[in-house]
Amino acid sequence: MEYASNQVSKMSGVSARTLRYYDEIGLLKPARTASSGYRIYGQAELDTLQQILFYREMNFSLMDIKNLLSAPDFDREQAFTNHLAELSKKRERLDILIETVTKSIAVMRGEKIMSDKEKFEGFKQAMIDENERQYGTEIREKYGDEAIDRTNTRIKGMTHERYTEGEGLRQEAEDTLKAAVEIGDPAGELAQKACELHGRWLAVFQPEYNKTYHKSLGELYVTDERFKAYYDKIAPGCAEFLRDAINIYCEN
Repeated sequence: MEYASNQVSKMSGVSARTLRYYDEIGLLKPARTASSGYRIYGQAELDTLQQILFYREMNFSLMDIKNLLSAPDFDREQAFTNHLAELSKKRERLDILIETVTKSIAVMRGEKIMSDKEKFEGFKQAMIDENERQYGTEIREKYGDEAIDRTNTRIKGMTHERYTEGEGLRQEAEDTLKAAVEIGDPAGELAQKACELHGRWLAVFQPEYNKTYHKSLGELYVTDERFKAYYDKIAPGCAEFLRDAINIYCEN
């Protein structure tokens, strides 16, 4: 069965303007164009649109989706299997957070007592799951399953005070780093202070922290686009600035 673009828009919730943009960038071409000018989509195009929406739900960029779908070895069934695994993990994270919120409401109503550890279990597990989702493959290849599993276990068993300390150090390090980038000197006092705070934050979650590990992460922040995007949101060019500052900090 075939559908005009306005029908596909109504069916999928994707605006006609977006469909037109997908066509322009070569992400989703219509099966044909009718004499009236309407773009016509068939079953194959609807399947591709469904795939695009799944990837968008997982925060993939349009360029990444285009590259995935156009890859010679793209396997739609395997892609759906991967989607299912990711959605299941997402549901687990949401279930944990829902349980935490439900317990918190019960505590507020005087119906339940909640330990400090319970208050933060959901957030710590969500952090672990998100790190695994985004970076799990790379960091496990680089540092090994045993090291990463040990770190995850340590995070789950972390006290409220230690977890809060770690989050405070991360925020302070990023605030200092942002100010240091504006000055522009990776060897400067402010940049080196940011590296010290960054190292202390790493040590909260990785007690085996050493400067070799710190330097390797600095390189990863530049070579891995996801890390680079995270730090460049703090300030333009921040990832490379942090790498250079870390190298100086570790040498000294």
